[in-house]
Amino acid sequence: MSKKNKNIWFVRVRGSYLPCGWRGWLLYVPFVTFLLATLYLSSKGGRTYVGMVYFIFPQYVSALVVMHWLASKLTKQA
Repeated sequence: MSKKNKNIWFVRVRGSYLPCGWRGWLLYVPFVTFLLATLYLSSKGGRTYVGMVYFIFPQYVSALVVMHWLASKLTKQA
């Protein structure tokens, strides 16, 4: 990896971003863990399906927006 590419954390793939280095994975793993924890917590607590959607949707959207923004700033521009 060249010196210029050492600061690249993510690679753009079909409109999304995937980690390509250890620093990218350091951001990506907690992000996925948060999404899975949110899904688990939404099913716990006796919520209806509509209640689950209302619980999950704002958290997923905000997490996806932040992660997409971070990845776009830390990606090699074509």
